[in-house]
Amino acid sequence: MAEAGAFLEQFSEEEKAKLEKLQFAVVVGRFYEDLALRLLDGADHGFQMAGVPIGNVTHQSVPGAYELPFAAKEIIDGVRRDNAKHNGGLEIGGVACLGVVIRGETDHYDFVCAESARGIQDVQLATGVPCAFGVITCDNMEQALARAGGDKRDQGRNAALTVARMALLKRAVGG
Repeated sequence: MAEAGAFLEQFSEEEKAKLEKLQFAVVVGRFYEDLALRLLDGADHGFQMAGVPIGNVTHQSVPGAYELPFAAKEIIDGVRRDNAKHNGGLEIGGVACLGVVIRGETDHYDFVCAESARGIQDVQLATGVPCAFGVITCDNMEQALARAGGDKRDQGRNAALTVARMALLKRAVGG
């Protein structure tokens, strides 16, 4: 039986060769600064596992999870404008959207979680560019730390691997 996560983590040399010709972005909500930095490190590691050169990955920061969809859309549109203006460049492969939302005493948590998820989905469907939902939604800091820490549950790493996988799928089906 194959190890859990093997499909997400293992890229052939042919897949890596395809991915190294694409540009990716990471957008991170910085509300919880320490967690944001851990998520960014995880995403960089995930892209390296997929064979994406670190120079092909741009980072952009936003205040929190709610702002992730707007930033992802602006990045995608900006890369497309730049490519049109400069007669080429690396095609955008995808955007890993990262952040942390910790439940508080009000309903604010529910709105931020739902709208960031919906917004990220809307961006990828409207643009045709994969966007990964790497937002940790949890009840407390202990749960957040467990999901932003470099192991198999690392949301930053998994979002980068997911967006790389989806970029390959898009190209395999003719997108």
